[in-house]
Amino acid sequence: MDPVLAALIATTFTWLVTAAGAALVFFFKTLHRGVLDGMLGFTGGVMVAASFWSLLNPSIEMSETMYPSMPWMPAAVGFLAGAVFLFILDKKLPHLHINFKENETEGVKTQLHKTVLLVLAITLHNIPEGLAVGVLFGAAATGMHGATIAGAVALAIGIGIQNFPEGFAVAMPLRRAGASRWKSFWYGQLSAIVEPIAGVIGAVAVIYMEPILPFALAFAAGAMIFVVVEEVIPETQRDKYTDVAVLGFIGGFLVMMVLDVALG
Repeated sequence: MDPVLAALIATTFTWLVTAAGAALVFFFKTLHRGVLDGMLGFTGGVMVAASFWSLLNPSIEMSETMYPSMPWMPAAVGFLAGAVFLFILDKKLPHLHINFKENETEGVKTQLHKTVLLVLAITLHNIPEGLAVGVLFGAAATGMHGATIAGAVALAIGIGIQNFPEGFAVAMPLRRAGASRWKSFWYGQLSAIVEPIAGVIGAVAVIYMEPILPFALAFAAGAMIFVVVEEVIPETQRDKYTDVAVLGFIGGFLVMMVLDVALG
């Protein structure tokens, strides 16, 4: 299969899983805060594990062949670039974290509705996720050591699993705030529509610019780690269920680690 088409299919799958999570608002109107924090912790654990096993480790293995005198350089430069890219987006894109109050909006000042700001916050999460899947499929297509189709599929499955609670975590606060079921579902799934776009861009970029492969993998890792530390973890630490969030993080990390090692 064409790697760009494979990346599109994989990231469409992760988007649809987000929609499936958001669809739970048709059955529930409220969500216990401990469950929400546990879900967000799980999301963070998957993203951290994927950043190393699916992205940084293959980047370093490729660099040992492509840049034997400085095998650490592509991973370090790419990781830093990814983090800086998300840092700039975080400062410029108006958004509101899930468990934050309306007066704690981040990014440039705006009059956008709280609903839109919540969706933009999760969109920030999903940009590096889609990019990571696309880059790994593109890397596997080139036959580079350290990147395999099985590993790319494992990453897509892991991202999809953590997208289910993420879709629920976006839609449920909107429903609780008084939005209709359909509106809550629509905005919940809309937050992940950026994943197929980012996935295709990532796959195309690395296929046609093979020397940037290790940089691109590390770039996606840096972006994901930034999101976890700046967005996901703070959202789980604002109530009394911090231990639940930590256990969720451990669970997510284990799931992604097992998936990547078993399939990749």
